[in-house]
Amino acid sequence: MTDPAKVRRHAERVRELVASVVRSQIKDPRLGMITITDARITADLRDATVFYTVLGDAAAQAGTAAALDSAKGMLRSTVGKALGLRHSPTLTFVLDDVQDQVKHIDDLLAAARNADAEVQRLAARAAYAGDAQPYRLEADDEDVDEAEDGDEAEGADSDGARGGDRR
Repeated sequence: MTDPAKVRRHAERVRELVASVVRSQIKDPRLGMITITDARITADLRDATVFYTVLGDAAAQAGTAAALDSAKGMLRSTVGKALGLRHSPTLTFVLDDVQDQVKHIDDLLAAARNADAEVQRLAARAAYAGDAQPYRLEADDEDVDEAEDGDEAEGADSDGARGGDRR
């Protein structure tokens, strides 16, 4: 089994190598403003996935994808020689949609902020449905006890029974 630290080091090296080759050796006019964001390599070191972002519209992204696909052989040989592995890893390029995800998360946060502001606005105008203090306080308990004592004295018969006549 391959050491995970070794796999991470190779993945980082693949990212650096691809970025350097794209910057200095590929002269394809279709290649747009590209940034290599990440690289992942399988545990057997046979397949590498390289993630990239492109500044621009869909046409720039499509052109960059085509340029990377045409330069895949040169990039693979450069990576294979630099890593010194028995087998050069196959390279797969994947457009990293970080910007779309960031925009989506920003939209969700803005919607949550608006919902919170609406709740705060409604809460500021809200009034209690019942009493402002629905629970009995200790001072109220003493008043209730005194009232109950007075009721018992008035309604009790001589033998302590409440109520009317017994027949």
